Amino acid sequence: MERKKVVIIGGVACGAKTASRLARIAPGYDITILERGEHLSFAGCGFPYFIGDVVKEYKDLVCTPLGIIRDVNFFRTVKNIHVRTNCLATRIDREKKCVIASDSDSSTGSEKVFPYDELVLATGASSIRPPIPGVDLNHVFTLWTMPDALAMKSALASGSIKSAVIIGAGLIGMEVVEALTERGVKVSVVDFLPTPLPALVGEDFGLRVTKAVKTKGVDFYGGEKVTEIIGEGGVVTSVKTDRRTLDADMVLLAVGIRPNTALAKEAGLELAPNGTLIVDDHLRTSDPSIYAGGDCVMSKNLITGKPAWQPMGSTANRQGRVIADNIAGLSTKFPGVLGTGILKLFNLTIGKTGLNEAQAREAGFDPVSIVVEEADRPHFMPGMGGMTIRLVADRPSRRLLGAQIMGTGVVDKRLDSLVSAITCGMTVDLLADSDFAYAPPFSTALDPNTHAANALRNKMDGLIKCYQAKELKERMDQPDAPLLLDVRSPGELDVQGRLPYEFVNIPLGKLRERVNELPKDREIVTFCKISVRGWDAVAAMRSAGYENIALLEGGVMSWPYELK
Repeated sequence: MERKKVVIIGGVACGAKTASRLARIAPGYDITILERGEHLSFAGCGFPYFIGDVVKEYKDLVCTPLGIIRDVNFFRTVKNIHVRTNCLATRIDREKKCVIASDSDSSTGSEKVFPYDELVLATGASSIRPPIPGVDLNHVFTLWTMPDALAMKSALASGSIKSAVIIGAGLIGMEVVEALTERGVKVSVVDFLPTPLPALVGEDFGLRVTKAVKTKGVDFYGGEKVTEIIGEGGVVTSVKTDRRTLDADMVLLAVGIRPNTALAKEAGLELAPNGTLIVDDHLRTSDPSIYAGGDCVMSKNLITGKPAWQPMGSTANRQGRVIADNIAGLSTKFPGVLGTGILKLFNLTIGKTGLNEAQAREAGFDPVSIVVEEADRPHFMPGMGGMTIRLVADRPSRRLLGAQIMGTGVVDKRLDSLVSAITCGMTVDLLADSDFAYAPPFSTALDPNTHAANALRNKMDGLIKCYQAKELKERMDQPDAPLLLDVRSPGELDVQGRLPYEFVNIPLGKLRERVNELPKDREIVTFCKISVRGWDAVAAMRSAGYENIALLEGGVMSWPYELK
């Protein structure tokens, strides 16, 4: 019996995963990978750490945990997979079921034909090089492929790079901020949007990120457009925006990526409006003999059921497994994505999953959210860190819809537990009653997610009126602005700062005896450092007959604007 032929175009995340899984569950298949580059199955998400010299050798990004390089020989001898590197697929003949390819590093034009029974498109995506004057100067980089990473690290190794401008404040751009800063490079970041990481967190978190990187000597210029990259002798020297000129011995273009689907389009496969391939739940394209996965395909949002593009290495690997299963005859489905992302930025961890309030509202939900400040461990444990959690739920169903978390504490485990909760359709009440692990080295007695869920329940149940920072800022600009009641000690005000509005400072321990100093005909908003004492202040005032009271969520710690 003739062996089934499977051809995979692309040998990085999705392609390599598809081939490896298929070789295990269908060892009789003839599997061939066509990779246009030289390197296979490399960890592209590790590039910023390679640039920052945390990862010393590029080989560490292309080897197994045992140190074996994942090259052509490895795939052939260990997995019985045939790999052609530097092999560019140029055309798909769907009628004859074959792929036509040529050597990508050759100008001979010689072609080879690869017949297939099943074809997998794992063609990935490419960095966008915007049409800015000077974009082709030396030392203007993108960071998406291994040659990109090698070239950028080589430039840094020369010792000539003293300043750098990063154009784009998304995940890749901000990861490289830390890498370059730790190597002694003066870094400036420019983005057309006002705050960094707009796809990950909201404006309030973004403003706090801006403050955090400034303490590391990084300048962020939001709301500015790059108009020109200036050079001398063919090498970049500065970057011009619509407001200023910034010195730059190096420029990183991190403005986004686009899917590599020209081959698929030419073959007549169905594409989404953004150019990604449309696939079904089994990751089949509009041609049932052709599968696709990774950065070149459109996925589905688990909450809304609507199309969602999530170009992540984690998604690509998950999809590779699903594709392999279906080719082998296992009816496995890819359920979708939540838009989960996470970033290490100096001592901060920043992450999100699911929908923010605007996305939830657009999807037809009635969202309500809460912002809380929590410690990851008890105050008496060494290494205790803090975090800010924004939790989003649907008001009528109480179903969890999303979360954003940022802080110096152990954020990743809280984010991952929320991913599980949202994936399973949990309500805020079930999250509040989840039996999280507790011991002082790992958590407070009530986990930060428990606190966040309980706070959101209080808000949803009408037990307390709350303002988030942006809401209070807008409220303070109105004619009938509330009176702010700060229940911190005077010493805390000097250290932590004051909100830039009219306020009364009565420490919580003195509030019950001095509560009559406060007006009853005006809304009063209470707060402290994180607003736990602010909640106690609400109770004290209610017991004294005050009714028009609200709480500033997260207290001064969650205030992203300037303080006095």
